[in-house]
Amino acid sequence: MNSNSDETIAQLVESALLERHSTKAFIPGETSIPVTGKVFGAPEMTAAVQASLDFWLTSGPYTEKFESRFAKTVGMRHSFMVNSGSSANLLALTALTSPTLGERALKPGDEVITVAAGFPTTVTPIIQNGLMPVYVDVDLETYVANEEELEAAIGPKTRAIMMAHTLGNAFNLDLIEKLAKKHDLWFVEDSCDALGGTYKGRNLGTFGDLSTFSFYPAHHITTGEGGSVLIKSVALKRIVESIRDWGRDCWCAPGCDNTCLKRFEWQLGELPEGYDHKYIYSHVGYNLKSGDVQAAIGLAQLDRLDNFVELRRRNWSYLYAGLKDLEEFLILPKPTLHSDPSWFGFALTVRNSSPQTRNEIVKELNQRKIGTRLLFGGNLLRQPGFMKTPRRVHGDLKNTDVVMNDTFWIGVWPGLTVPMLDYMIESLHKILGGSK
Repeated sequence: MNSNSDETIAQLVESALLERHSTKAFIPGETSIPVTGKVFGAPEMTAAVQASLDFWLTSGPYTEKFESRFAKTVGMRHSFMVNSGSSANLLALTALTSPTLGERALKPGDEVITVAAGFPTTVTPIIQNGLMPVYVDVDLETYVANEEELEAAIGPKTRAIMMAHTLGNAFNLDLIEKLAKKHDLWFVEDSCDALGGTYKGRNLGTFGDLSTFSFYPAHHITTGEGGSVLIKSVALKRIVESIRDWGRDCWCAPGCDNTCLKRFEWQLGELPEGYDHKYIYSHVGYNLKSGDVQAAIGLAQLDRLDNFVELRRRNWSYLYAGLKDLEEFLILPKPTLHSDPSWFGFALTVRNSSPQTRNEIVKELNQRKIGTRLLFGGNLLRQPGFMKTPRRVHGDLKNTDVVMNDTFWIGVWPGLTVPMLDYMIESLHKILGGSK
């Protein structure tokens, strides 16, 4: 595309942006304050238009650029873009069942340590692969796995750990790495809510054998629908790529043929010699790829990541300072020791001493146009779709039930302004009878 057409597109996008997405003045009680949202501008819209005009549509050149840049941003060797964070979790865990891993491959009945207080698609891949989830309780304030229970839950059948950094807050990664090494466990690090966070100065998403991220509009950067699996080892790279791409054995990039230089010389399985390598399948796979338009948007979003993380931390700290005098009624969140989270939300657990229940507070906040969310599935084992699923439960999950009954969270995303945060703080004080 020539420079004249590029300039014309940029001008038209700027005009459309002003016409369709102009920011309106915030009016307390009238303007909705979403719990999450996307921040974007002309760069993202221009990138989407340019990619659309290239009309590659499927995974292509923009995807390749995004995968390379995202891996470098996080600090892992390899990155594969997929169509969602949930697909990333499915792909990451399924990769560990590959027969090519030999004795280390996860097999039906093997146990995977996780928590029940979280989003379902951290757990569903365990069940979908015929593995046994082992649930441990969480700590209130951090909402990540209790460290003592985590270690005690490991048994002779335990083969992996798969957990999420809840609302961006890291779990104890020193302990996880120690346990994984001691017991020869795989570690899948669900970082879907944690992009940009660190533990002891090291990026979240670099600790697991595989890590996952989400680019849904609620998340730290967005591509619309999208996610990524990041990998350390070359062996896992080939497996992840195969399972993402229908299970095929061929590793040719989209639009390429005969990368291996022996496309018609392979003999695998019981296929006849010379069967086209593009149609040989070494895994039972899926089609989990994303598209080039999404990747183009993601590249533009990565330019904003540092600012997004800074604003999320600012907003979280502002809310904490403004709500600290309500600790008589609310358990305020706190970061895990040694972590510097890139916060996804601000969790609040309502104490028994509160004059209002969690449900009453949430209802009043929503009446004031302040968005709220519960902590995802609460106790997943009490969800209708999970009640009859296989499991081993370590302990009584007492805090998980507290999360289900008494916890909610409010937003910290970069689109929130100080007047919005002030109104959120003021509203909680009024609801709970505070002084502000």
